[in-house]
Amino acid sequence: MNFIEELKWRGMIHDMMPGTEEELLNGVTAGYIGFDPTADSLHIGNLVQVMTLVHFQRSGHKPYALVGGATGMVGDPSGKSQERNLLDAETLLINQKGVTSELEKFLDFDCGENAAVVVNNYDWFKNMTFLDFIRDAGKHLSINYMLAKDSVKSRLETGMSFTEFSYQLVQGYDFYHLNKSHNCKIQLGGSDQWGNIVTGTELIRRMGGGSAFAVTTPLIKKADGTKFGKTETGAIWLNKDKTSVRDFYQYWLNASDEDVLTYIKIFSLKSRQEIELLIAQHQEDPSKKLLQKELGKEITQRVHSKEEYEALGLELNIMFDKGIGKNELSAMNQMDFEKAIGSFDRMLVEGTNDVGLLGFLAGSTGIYPSNGEARRALQGNAVAINKEKITLDYILNADDWLFDKYMLISKGKKKHFVVVKE
Repeated sequence: MNFIEELKWRGMIHDMMPGTEEELLNGVTAGYIGFDPTADSLHIGNLVQVMTLVHFQRSGHKPYALVGGATGMVGDPSGKSQERNLLDAETLLINQKGVTSELEKFLDFDCGENAAVVVNNYDWFKNMTFLDFIRDAGKHLSINYMLAKDSVKSRLETGMSFTEFSYQLVQGYDFYHLNKSHNCKIQLGGSDQWGNIVTGTELIRRMGGGSAFAVTTPLIKKADGTKFGKTETGAIWLNKDKTSVRDFYQYWLNASDEDVLTYIKIFSLKSRQEIELLIAQHQEDPSKKLLQKELGKEITQRVHSKEEYEALGLELNIMFDKGIGKNELSAMNQMDFEKAIGSFDRMLVEGTNDVGLLGFLAGSTGIYPSNGEARRALQGNAVAINKEKITLDYILNADDWLFDKYMLISKGKKKHFVVVKE
């Protein structure tokens, strides 16, 4: 498939250098995206660039993922209002391994001519002296050129260190090195990277006399103005130790109907025909959340596994199907019920039926931090036991324990707990 045409219909092109599409039509082209290993896992904000590399490879081209051991030590000022904490070599090595293992879930590293490759810029910077760098690379760019970059101009009033100021030159040299050693012709990245990428094409032109190209993707913004990939509890990570499989899936399920129209094109590997059919079906009855469920299923299975997705019990729709109430739960086979609650958060309690409702919600289970918050939630009709809304005057009884062992408690629409009687 044509890489540029593919990105265009998916809404994934922000800027592109003239001649880029023509270069890609000449045959297998090598291109790269850089990932700074600032943590031992990628978060879903990085997924746009990961998917860009995926589409690049699916179009027959050769993707390089640069996991920046050197640039990770410096810190990219692009889009940052203040300087980032610098990481030590040991931490960076751990982070690089984590990021690389996640990239392997998306890219094919064993498919012949266009197999993906992970490179580390520390490999070519570690033996280079400071004097070598400023002599060989620094002399080719003027201070005026570097000051004109948005990532620098936006920080001139608040200040930035020489370390961050030099980042664009370091990243530019990466492009030069990959161009020279791996014939890398294209650098891809987010729109905030345009200035750094162009610095690389300029270095290639001045130092080697070759040509290089660039494509950037738009930065995703949610319709409500909040940042994509962030929740009240922080970033949504690909590592399940940082973000549980359920919370990962739940993020996509909670996407608004407006946002999911954008997400499905960017993050799904379904064809244009399949996606357009899904969109049409979704718009017939958006309340069924067809797009959110399909996208959540696809990404969760790719990031984690089919088994981990199935362990969520979503196919039984025990928490999300409005047609399943207390009677339906009670009528379920216990084995099916236990499979359906496989990965919901569980909490063990002593199963006394005479404890007060507030004491149960705020004390025994700890679902609410205080009696006051539990009371306000009940008054706001935000608490359900076994899929049925309850009020402040509700009295817990033996029938609330499904199979004499389990109780499902919902805190609002998004948080669900399985209480297990000891």
